[in-house]
Amino acid sequence: MKAPTYWKRDQGGLISNLLSPIGWLYGVGAQMNQSAATPIQAPAPVICIGNAVAGGAGKTPVALDIGKRLLSAGVNAHYLSRGYGGSERGPHPVDVALDSAIRVGDEPLLLARVALTWIAKNRVKGAIAMVEAGAKTIIMDDGLQNPSLHKDVSLCVIDGTYGIGNGRVMPAGPLREEFEHSLQKSNAVVILGLDQAGIAEHIKRITPDMIIIKAQIKAEPTDLNFTNQPVHAFAGIAQPEKFFTTLNELGCTLARTTAFTDHHAYTDAEVSELIEAAQADKALLLTTEKDYVRLDTKWQSAVKPLGIRLEWEDEALLTALLEPIIRFAS
Repeated sequence: MKAPTYWKRDQGGLISNLLSPIGWLYGVGAQMNQSAATPIQAPAPVICIGNAVAGGAGKTPVALDIGKRLLSAGVNAHYLSRGYGGSERGPHPVDVALDSAIRVGDEPLLLARVALTWIAKNRVKGAIAMVEAGAKTIIMDDGLQNPSLHKDVSLCVIDGTYGIGNGRVMPAGPLREEFEHSLQKSNAVVILGLDQAGIAEHIKRITPDMIIIKAQIKAEPTDLNFTNQPVHAFAGIAQPEKFFTTLNELGCTLARTTAFTDHHAYTDAEVSELIEAAQADKALLLTTEKDYVRLDTKWQSAVKPLGIRLEWEDEALLTALLEPIIRFAS
C-alpha cells in the first residue's frame, strides 16, 4: 500500500476533510472494540513493539534490537507476529530455510534470524504455543491496538520525519486510532531519526510524563565497495526515499533508484529488469534486508542487501524499561 499524499504532515485538503467523519467513526469503533475486550495474561512477560500509524514507523528495527538485548542478557525471547502479507495463520514457528515471505511475511523472516519467531493470527494461541516451546519472554511485533493479550511493556515507535502525518484517523489520515489512545497504551515512545515533525513536543503537551527514547538508524558495517562503482538501489518499503538517503550518506553514487510499494511482491520480470540494468551500467544492485527476503532465491546472488542497526541516544532509558522483565525471565 502506498500512503496517500494527503496523509502527510501539513497536508490534508478536500479529500481528507471529506473522509474525516469516516475516520472519526473508525476511531470510535476501534476504541469501543478495545474497551470491550478483556486482555489475557500470557504465561510469560509480553513486550509490544507497536506504532500509531499505518506502516513505515520502524517497528522491525526496534524489535530486532530488543530481541538481541534480551538474548545477550540470557533471556530466551521469542517473537510473535501476525505475519502481515503471508498466508499462514498459525501458530507456526518460522523456518528461514523453508518458509517464504508469501507464507509468513517478510518481517518475520528478518526476526527469525535473531530468535525463534511465531506466526499467529490469534495472538493468545500464539503466546501459549510459544511458552510451551520454551519462551520466557514474548516480543510482540505490532499489536499496540490489539487488546487480546496483556502487555507488560508497550513501545510506540514513531518516525521522526513523518510523525503522525496530518494527525487524522484512517482513511482521512494515517492514524490507526486517536493518537491520545495510542499514548495511553504505551509505556514509552521511541522516535527514530531526527524529530523533524516536532513529535516529542507534541507528545509532551498531551502526556507530560511520557518517556521518550530517541534513536538513529545506521547502516551495518559492510565490506561492500561503494566508491569504485555506481549503485542501482531499489526498495519496496513504506518510505523508500529513506533508504536512498541512507545510501547517499554512505557516499554511494546513485545512478538509479526504483521505488515500489510497501511489502511489494517482486515478479521475475521486475527483478530481471533490475539486474540487467545494473549489469549494463556495471553497477552494484542494492536493496533493503526486508526486500531481499522477498526475492526468489534464484535472484538473491545478484542483489546485495544493506543491513541496519539502531544507535540509541540514551540507552539507560531503554535498559530501565527492560530490566524488570530481564530479572523476571532470567
